Amino acid sequence: MARRRDPEKRRAILDAAVGEIAESGLSAATAKIAKRAGLAEGTLFTYFANKDELLNELYVELKSEVFTRVNADFPQKASLEQRAWHVWSASLGWAIESPHRRKVSVQLTLSDAVTVETRERVAEVRGALDSMFAELEARETLQGTPKGFGAATMAAMQEATLDFAARYPKQRRGLTERGFALFWRAVR
Repeated sequence: MARRRDPEKRRAILDAAVGEIAESGLSAATAKIAKRAGLAEGTLFTYFANKDELLNELYVELKSEVFTRVNADFPQKASLEQRAWHVWSASLGWAIESPHRRKVSVQLTLSDAVTVETRERVAEVRGALDSMFAELEARETLQGTPKGFGAATMAAMQEATLDFAARYPKQRRGLTERGFALFWRAVR
């Protein structure tokens, strides 16, 4: 009979992976991840068959956190600007509150270790984001741009906002609002 997997141990492994990857990058050793989780390395492999599976599950976990936050109380019937603000502030809030998780999420997004299937799984939990960005990209300023250009524009401007919010934490709220105002002016 197969051993029942403890959800707390799985959570400990994922959290330890965030810590190790944030410090060492995607080359972080599974032995260090297991040690940080307070487990034997072999135990890690009862939860994840190999490191690639761990990285893919971590990608799903981190993206799901962001999308859960964005989809919570999403203002479906609000104006496009209000919906874009909700996406901006919710995702930026997660990134500011969870800098290590965000750092690892960015690394995983760029990694070839994350499979197409995993990326498709994550796309299923994006919720209202896809329709909001489709509507945004149908606007005159973004017409003729490739699909995803509006989201990439938002992400780039959020990156600048994050950099300055980290340098000037007392101005975080104002920078978040001004960053969005600049984004909206660019795409409206």
